[in-house]
Amino acid sequence: MCGIAGFVDERHAVAAPSAVLARMTDSIVHRGPDDEGAFVDGPLAMGMRRLSIIDLAGGRQPMCNEDGRYTVVFNGEIYNYRELRAELLSRGHRLLTDSDTEVIVHLYEEMQERCVERLRGMFAFAVWDNQRRELFIARDRLGIKPLYFAEFGGGMAFASEIKALLQHPLVDASLDVHGLGDYLSLKYVPAPRTMFEGIASLPPGYFLRWRGGRLETERYWDVTFNVTPEPYDEEACADRLLELLRESVKLRLRSDVPFGAFLSGGVDSSLIVALMSEVLNEPVKTFSVGFDGGSGPDELPYARQVAQQFGCEHHEIVVTARDFVEQAETVVWHLDQPIADQATMATHLVARLASQHVKMVLTGEGGDELFAGYARYVGERYSPWMKAVPTSLRRSLRAALPHLPGGRRPKIALNALSHADEAVRFAEWFPLFNRAAKCRLLSADMRQALGTNAPDGIFRRHLADCTDPQALHRMLYVDTKLWLPDYLLLRGDKLTMANSLEARVPLLDHKVVEFAATLPPDMKLRGRARKYLLKRVAAKFLPDSILRRKKQGFPIPISQWIRGAARPLVRDALSPERIRRRGLFDPRSVETLLTQHESGFADHGDLLWGLVNVELWQQQFCDASSIASGTTGRPAVHSSYAPAMS
Repeated sequence: MCGIAGFVDERHAVAAPSAVLARMTDSIVHRGPDDEGAFVDGPLAMGMRRLSIIDLAGGRQPMCNEDGRYTVVFNGEIYNYRELRAELLSRGHRLLTDSDTEVIVHLYEEMQERCVERLRGMFAFAVWDNQRRELFIARDRLGIKPLYFAEFGGGMAFASEIKALLQHPLVDASLDVHGLGDYLSLKYVPAPRTMFEGIASLPPGYFLRWRGGRLETERYWDVTFNVTPEPYDEEACADRLLELLRESVKLRLRSDVPFGAFLSGGVDSSLIVALMSEVLNEPVKTFSVGFDGGSGPDELPYARQVAQQFGCEHHEIVVTARDFVEQAETVVWHLDQPIADQATMATHLVARLASQHVKMVLTGEGGDELFAGYARYVGERYSPWMKAVPTSLRRSLRAALPHLPGGRRPKIALNALSHADEAVRFAEWFPLFNRAAKCRLLSADMRQALGTNAPDGIFRRHLADCTDPQALHRMLYVDTKLWLPDYLLLRGDKLTMANSLEARVPLLDHKVVEFAATLPPDMKLRGRARKYLLKRVAAKFLPDSILRRKKQGFPIPISQWIRGAARPLVRDALSPERIRRRGLFDPRSVETLLTQHESGFADHGDLLWGLVNVELWQQQFCDASSIASGTTGRPAVHSSYAPAMS
């Protein structure tokens, strides 16, 4: 597990490339405090920071093949590396270490870009071919490991984190307004766009090639919902799923350092802990998070119940409002770009706790996106009925929603279901601000700059790639392509690595993902029962109190904190003076959100935290860039940059 960075500069426009590379890798030292390495060959410079997990002594990078033609830097883990290593040795390759990194470079030597088809794991890696003067970069199928890149005159730069790219003198930090527009709608910025003008995210399941001064991208993997019409044997399906999960967990326990698991007490993380307990001869070290000051139920009692059942060595942390205020800037810094997610704070602090005891954890991420775990999958079933309602009535309903009593979630559901267009409806199930609220929020200049920008465009493009007509599978497909990598997995990677902790996700082994895609919809959503088959498997290990508990996520009392201890932070970040100076939002609209929330008239906690994230991000990235370049005022606003993906 590492952080990687590098660049190709064919015009030699950058002086002292080794020094530039050192600044890039130093900026991500948290991803790899154990070791560092660098490689420079003419126009190419690439390096890494290493968090040693496998072959602690022999796994140093960069690493090359026998004749030195190919050199690799690698972030991630290849779980089937032992099997691949044996194959390579049998075919005459000479491998000098027991590391998964060396397997990649020899596999690339033999198979070129097709090497990614043999890799089972999470990865972002770069291989330099010193004969063809070609750079090859790949990202894993599901997007567990991040990879960003930027083009400049005569070259390109890449890195595991955007902050490393910004250390390159030809890469600037400026706001992409369309990235901001996507964020305000979706809570995150979907790849390939980022919040930075000119910086792109390589999408999951893609590789990139730089040769002859040109950058090309290509998709090498996609999930296909290939459901056969034959009747399914439910018991056989459950047995097969359990077999795959056991194999996935066992592979992810390959480690030369201490490890544990994040445990929320939900079905997914509890099942992972149960399967770990089957394999290990010692107690699983588990880590859970709770919250101080919440009025609702806490997850800690469920986590304790599971930890006690499996004899775990259990650790807990309780997050307070003071933690929230003190860590807000740190969390935004490590994320590189805003994510409107209260759980970022919890993830950061439980990762910090775990890092005091272990170097690697397994997590339960992915079960909801594979097996239909969210309420919106049930809600989507009502869309055919809503389509029967006249368009004018649905439009009137949308207009009335802000003025109706009730919680935010029912209003989100009604707003989404009121849209007949599939892509629009799917996008509206995710909102931070829905279309009408976003229009009220934005300043006149921003409304003009964004024009017809709407998040349904990216949904429409992905839906065009999904050949399955089943509504549930189409929704799961876009969740796997967007919500999962650009929201959940990004949060998990950045905030565990911020604490020099590796996180592995057994449910997202690509063989598990591909198997889940072959199952019919009622194996995932049966009546109102979500994650049907996964829970059937989990029932072999877990009690009903865990299986039937209401899904909570992270029950953070952010709305209470914003009215109390976090109020000065929020008021300062969203003061009328700051809002006017930025020119992005309408000051009166922001003030209305604040006063309604503080008075208790409405609960705008999620919205306000989302806006605070934007301000903190600008202060740390865009303003710092402006100061460094001797300019003042709000950051420059540019048109969108989103490279075409073939």
